[in-house]
Amino acid sequence: MTPLTFLTEPEPPRGVAFSVAPGIRRLVAPNPGPYTYHGTNTYLIDGVGGTTVLDPGPDDAGHVATILASAGKVARIFLTHAHPDHAGALPTLRTATAAPVFAHGEGVADGAAIGIWTALHTPGHAPDHLCFARADGVVLTGDHVMSFSTSVVIPPAGDMAAYMAHLRRLLARAEDTLFLPGHGPPIPNPRAFTAALLRHREEREAAVRAALQDGPLTAAAIVERLYVPLDPRLRGAAEASVTAHLVKLQREGSAETDGTVWRLT
Repeated sequence: MTPLTFLTEPEPPRGVAFSVAPGIRRLVAPNPGPYTYHGTNTYLIDGVGGTTVLDPGPDDAGHVATILASAGKVARIFLTHAHPDHAGALPTLRTATAAPVFAHGEGVADGAAIGIWTALHTPGHAPDHLCFARADGVVLTGDHVMSFSTSVVIPPAGDMAAYMAHLRRLLARAEDTLFLPGHGPPIPNPRAFTAALLRHREEREAAVRAALQDGPLTAAAIVERLYVPLDPRLRGAAEASVTAHLVKLQREGSAETDGTVWRLT
């Protein structure tokens, strides 16, 4: 497979909001780990009438206090998706500010205009996932496109076909110039980066199909063949990713399963 080049950075300042784009500051939550990198990115978007907070982050009192101290008046809250590392602090922040919430489950549809932002429904990692695009080319991509790693797609809520389709959707947006992801540093060359992510998924699917040409296998057995070496902490994510590809192939009529073992049709 073509190797992916991810973006790295030193550990960011803690408890400090720092500028990453015109009118946008980044706070990194204190939840580092193999799936979150240095932590969840909370973005503070300055605007007329107050600050928009995108992804309040995990349920952490200290992080919420930093958001409130850094944001000043919170005018509204954007949510990319409801996973707890992005939305755990939402109830606390909502209570503290009484700010309206804009999320897929709260009336925001694909293409909705919210001030100068446009919501893009990008299911795949999660069925409710939204990206938020600004006319100057900045896109807040949540976990749909992260800079430090591929996104985890875990069936049944995660959908690999949808994920790949919406990578193609972002790739077709020639006007985008900067992605601000849910984890990791900004992505300054987003079309090339997104193209590499899509190519990786296409090659992974081809490798899964090739593994099954030798005979029926479990998802765990396919992981053993394809992921060498593999950080033991990421084995669950790797098996979920392979299963997501297998489910996609099943829906397309190319694979079948008895519930444990997969085979080509």
